[in-house]
Amino acid sequence: MSGLDDNVATLKGVGPKKIEALDDLGIRTVYDLLTYFPFRYEDFRTKNLDEISDQQVVTLKGRVAVTPTVNFFGRRRSRLTIKLLVGHDVIPVTFFNQPWLKKQVETGDDILIYGKFDANKKSMAGIKILKPGDGEKFGSIYPANHKITQNTIRQLVTEAYDQYQDQIEDFIPDWILQKYKLENLKSVITNMHFPKNHRAAALARRTAKFDEFFLFQMRMQTLKQQKEADASSVIIPKRSALQKFIAALPYRLTGAQDKVVTEILADLGRPYQMNRLLQGDVGSGKTVVAAIAIYAAVLAGKQAVIMAPTEILAEQHANSLANLFENTKVNIGLLTGDTSRSARNELLPRIKNGEINLVVGTHALFQKEVKYQDLGLAVIDEQHRFGVNQRKAMREKGQATNVLSMTATPIPRTLSITAYGEMDVSVIDELPGGRKPIKTAWIKNQQIETMLKFVRKRLNDGEQVYVVVPLIGESDAVDMRNVTDTYQSFKAEFGDQHAVGLLHGQMNDEDKNEVMDAFKDNKIQVLVSTTVIEVGVDVSNASTIVIYDADHFGLAQLHQLRGRVGRGDQQSYCILIANPKNETGRKRMNVMCSSTDGFFISQKDLELRGPGDILGKNQSGVPTFKVGDPVVDINILSTAQTVAKEIVDDKNWEQEPQNRMLVKRLKSLNQDVKFD
Repeated sequence: MSGLDDNVATLKGVGPKKIEALDDLGIRTVYDLLTYFPFRYEDFRTKNLDEISDQQVVTLKGRVAVTPTVNFFGRRRSRLTIKLLVGHDVIPVTFFNQPWLKKQVETGDDILIYGKFDANKKSMAGIKILKPGDGEKFGSIYPANHKITQNTIRQLVTEAYDQYQDQIEDFIPDWILQKYKLENLKSVITNMHFPKNHRAAALARRTAKFDEFFLFQMRMQTLKQQKEADASSVIIPKRSALQKFIAALPYRLTGAQDKVVTEILADLGRPYQMNRLLQGDVGSGKTVVAAIAIYAAVLAGKQAVIMAPTEILAEQHANSLANLFENTKVNIGLLTGDTSRSARNELLPRIKNGEINLVVGTHALFQKEVKYQDLGLAVIDEQHRFGVNQRKAMREKGQATNVLSMTATPIPRTLSITAYGEMDVSVIDELPGGRKPIKTAWIKNQQIETMLKFVRKRLNDGEQVYVVVPLIGESDAVDMRNVTDTYQSFKAEFGDQHAVGLLHGQMNDEDKNEVMDAFKDNKIQVLVSTTVIEVGVDVSNASTIVIYDADHFGLAQLHQLRGRVGRGDQQSYCILIANPKNETGRKRMNVMCSSTDGFFISQKDLELRGPGDILGKNQSGVPTFKVGDPVVDINILSTAQTVAKEIVDDKNWEQEPQNRMLVKRLKSLNQDVKFD
C-alpha cells in the first residue's frame, strides 16, 4: 500500500539523475518532498501604480505601446526596452542580457511583467515576463542546487500533493493542536507550498517550525528513556554523613547549589547511568557541588575521578578538594601528563586496589594502564574541551560510570535544548553572597594612557593585574597586539616598582606553572598573558584584567577571561581595549559593558556568531533544521521540548491511541530509535 513514505522514484519523470539531485537536498520520500518547504515567496499578483512603493518588486499589467528595442554594448551585453502602457502612464521596462524576450512580445500585446519599480524615474528593471495566468499567483521559492531547478522542485511538489494529499494525516495529537492553536498537517503543507497570501504562509510556517522541533525533541526524549537499567550504577550515600559534610563547609550553599545537589543525588540513586551537564557562571560554586557528588560516591564505597583539561586546573582542583576533604576518608591522588614515572608507578596500584578513591587529573585518567577498582562517578570539568571519544573512554573505565559534566561557559537555552538534548541539564544561576559585580569599561587605543594610570593605582594599592593579548608573536597577517611586545612595554612602564611576568601557550608546563605560582604568591604583580589564563586560574588578589584587541574575541571567551577577577572582596575591573571595524565588534563591546550575566552573554554570542563558530563547525552538535531557526525561534523550540517531555513521561505513551500516528512518524524518521 502506497503512502507518504513511498520513495520519490514513484513520481512521474523521477529517474536516477533526479533521485541523486533530490537526495543531495535530503529528499528521499514523498513526505520529505511535501515537507521541503519554500524559504520565501514571490507575490506575482498585479498591482496598480498608486499602490507601489519605491524599489518594490511587483507585477505590472499593461499593453506594449511601441515595438520593443534591443541595444547591444560591450561583450555579450544587451539592453531590451519595452514601453508598457499602464492605465494612462507609459512605463519604460528594461531587461538586461535577455535579448530573446523581444520575440515573445509585439506591439499591442497585453502582458504581465515582474520587476523592481523605480518610483522616482517611473520605470522598471524587468526580472521576467509572466504567463497570462500567473498574475494571480503567490509563487514559492525553494532551496535548490545546480543539479535541479526551482521549476522542477515546484512541479514535483505539485505532483506529489495532487497524488498523495488524501493520505496526509496528523502525527501531532489533537490536544496539542488545540492547546497551542496549531494548524493540521494538510493545511500546513497546502499553505506552505500554495499560499493565498503572506498571512496564510506565515501561520503555516509557525506550525511547521513546531512540527520540526517537536519531532526532534521526541527523538531526544525517547533516547533518554531508552537507557538500559543497570543496578551497579546506583549510588546511595549515607545521608547523615553527607549532611554533616555539607554543614561543615566554610560557607552555606546558595539556593541554586542546593537545588542542583538534590537533582544530582536523585540521579545517582536511580538504576541508570547519570549523564548530567552542570552549567554555571564563573564563580558560581560548581566545584563544591561536584565535591558533594564525589563524597556521596565515596561514602557508597565507589571511586570517583575529576578530569580537567589542563595540568594547572587539575592541580588547583586537587588542592581545593584536599582542603574540603581534610577530615574525611577521601584519599586523593593526582595523575597528569607531568606525573613522574616513579610517582606514577606508586600511584597506579593504589588506584587499582581502591586505596585511592578520588583521582584528580587530565587525559592521563583514561589511559589504558590506569585501572580502577570500582569507578562510580566521573566528573568532567570544562567538558567541551574534551572530544566525544575522550569522554566516552573515561566513562568506560567503570562498569556503569555515572557522568557529571561541568562547564563554566553558560550555555544558552538554544544549545542546551539541541546540542545537549540527550543530557539532563542542571543550572547554577546564582552567585555566592558578598561578591561584587565586576565593573567593565570599553576604551579605544587612543586612551591607553588613562588605562596605565588606572593600573598603576591598583598596583600601588597592593592589588594584582592581568593583561591579555591575542597573539604570541608579531604577525604580518593581522594588526593585533602580541604578548612579547606587550610584556616589554609593561615591564618598561612598571618594572621599576612592580614585577611583571610573561605567560603563553608555547612555554613548557614547568615554566608555566612556575610563573603561575609566582603570580599566586604575589611575587609577580602584572601577568601579561595570552588566553591560557582563560580557565582554572584563581588568584583572589587579582582585581583588574586588561584585554587588548577585545573585539577579536567571542563574547563567551571575553566573559570567561573577565571571570579571572572578582574572586576576592575588593571591587574588580575589566578594561576592554578595542577599535572595532564593524558593527558586530561594537555590539560585542556594548554587551560586555552592559551585563555580567553569563547566560545573557552566551545567548548574545550565539546570535552574533552562530552555533558553528561557538562549538566548532564540524562538532557543533547542533542539528540543521529545515524550517525553524533554534536561535530566533527559541520559544517555539522550548515549547516543543516541554510537550515532548510531557508525552514521554507517560511510560505507556506509545500504546495510547492518540499517539498512534506520532509513533508511526517517529519510526520512519528515527530508524536508530527502538520502539515497542
